[in-house]
Amino acid sequence: MFWQTTRFRIDLGRPQVMGIVNVTPDSFSDGGRHDEAHAALAHCERLLAEGADILDIGGESTRPGSRSPAPGEELARVLPVLRGAVTLGVPVSVDTSAPEVMRAALDLGVDIVNDVRALQRPGALAAVAAHPAAGVCLMHMRGEPDTMQQLTGYDDVVAEVLAWLRQRRDEVHAAGITRDRIAVDPGIGFAKTPEDNWALLRRQSELLALQAPLLLGWSRKGTLGLLTGRPVHERQSASVAAALACVQRGGHVVRVHDVAATVDALKVWRAAGL
Repeated sequence: MFWQTTRFRIDLGRPQVMGIVNVTPDSFSDGGRHDEAHAALAHCERLLAEGADILDIGGESTRPGSRSPAPGEELARVLPVLRGAVTLGVPVSVDTSAPEVMRAALDLGVDIVNDVRALQRPGALAAVAAHPAAGVCLMHMRGEPDTMQQLTGYDDVVAEVLAWLRQRRDEVHAAGITRDRIAVDPGIGFAKTPEDNWALLRRQSELLALQAPLLLGWSRKGTLGLLTGRPVHERQSASVAAALACVQRGGHVVRVHDVAATVDALKVWRAAGL
């Protein structure tokens, strides 16, 4: 399987590690650590040295209860970082829901739009559809970050997430975005209880029925903290274990903070023929 993006046709025969670069003052894990462009670019280079395959750069925190920045504020955060990141020789993703940010990022040569709102904001779908090759990741979420944790009632979370992702993928395809450009993400922690998240991991292989690249984001999530009793910065081992479980169940891209540890674990996983 391949994922077509602006500059790269990504071979998903080997699991890809997407390194997280948060250019925000308030992200749940590393808010404020890389909110200056020079610090964020240094972090990009560090993640590449650790083995990241893709860089995911975002200027909006989507932790529960967070507010969306104004488009101008988000642009000011991410554009200087994206401008430098696209020179580093790897696929670059912009983590945004704002059409203005999408258009500006794609004009810079950014490869992927990673949207937690699945291109549902007015103008977002048109912004990506107007581009001839950009990749996109569509994530499942109910509501908004400030309301999503009150919207967690499912009869069968896996079946409902699968059906929603299929419908949204088909809508995006009908708007002119070819299927080889579309990846999907079940949205771990987004309008999901811990029990929902574990169900999505245990039954993750059911999502492969979509025949689309599957991107998973378990890194440092609260569900891991509840299980282990550890605060956010002590969840590396749990995050790596979750990433391996995702890959073992057919996941194609794991979005992580702890790149070096994840890359090392995947090398062992592959060497063992698991």
